[in-house]
Amino acid sequence: MPDSRPPKICDYEGSNYRTEFWEGQGRNYEDRAERVALRKLLPNGGRRILEIGAGFGRLTSEWDQFDQVVLLDYSFSQLQYAREHYGDSDRFIYVAADVYQLPFIAGAFDAATMIRVIHHMADVPSALAQIRRVLTPRATFILEHANKQNFKAIMRHFLGRQDWNPFDKDPVEFVELNFDFHPEYIKNELANAQFDLQQRIPVSFFRLGLLKNNLPTQLLVTLDSLLQNTGILYTPSIFTKSLTSGETPINLSAVNLFACPESGGELTRESDTMVCKESGLRYAIRDGIYDFKAPLD
Repeated sequence: MPDSRPPKICDYEGSNYRTEFWEGQGRNYEDRAERVALRKLLPNGGRRILEIGAGFGRLTSEWDQFDQVVLLDYSFSQLQYAREHYGDSDRFIYVAADVYQLPFIAGAFDAATMIRVIHHMADVPSALAQIRRVLTPRATFILEHANKQNFKAIMRHFLGRQDWNPFDKDPVEFVELNFDFHPEYIKNELANAQFDLQQRIPVSFFRLGLLKNNLPTQLLVTLDSLLQNTGILYTPSIFTKSLTSGETPINLSAVNLFACPESGGELTRESDTMVCKESGLRYAIRDGIYDFKAPLD
């Protein structure tokens, strides 16, 4: 019988991800190279963008061309830091929720990004289907994925130091809820979810401590930017740009952005609570963050 249990979720709640992984941790090159790739793929403007896995808001400053930005993450504490940094306004909305049950009406966004997130997804088809549901027709979706067919993995495989084959199309879970994906697997799953893949950019050609510690960051970023145009898909990270196909209601101007993640029913706000008329479920709004991780008792 098929497993009916919901997929496990990688939860960064309470972690020091910002200071222990990014800030001051020798990843300026990766951060800057990723921003270069993003700027090559982003549309010139739009009404509303959904940043999936926004975390502490590392990349949120890149969405200036959009009227409204919705930062979504499963970690409430990461969103608290993002809110402290970007503040409260009609332009920024903070949402703690599960990507497998996005709490939005269909067709609510004309763009979405998911950077350094899908490698934690145990059920890629379900995640992509949810993202497709909340996007308008011809919306832009920028997805970054960890590439199992990277130079280092290929060398380790040929030297007998790695038991999984980087050329095999199936995902590999090298640590619990940490997956590497073959580029063709991602391409096929995007197509299955009604996304038209437009472009793929290889990123982080020089993700080696020896190079990062001995060469100027600006030089590495400049070289990476040039190599990103080659289409050589053997880097540890690949950025993709897709447009949505099929038909979806367009709700960019809808007054109520949210829908119940359990029933899909309409939500109304009552003080610091979102209430579903259909199911009766209630969700809290805490510290300016919509919390859809679990309904209130």
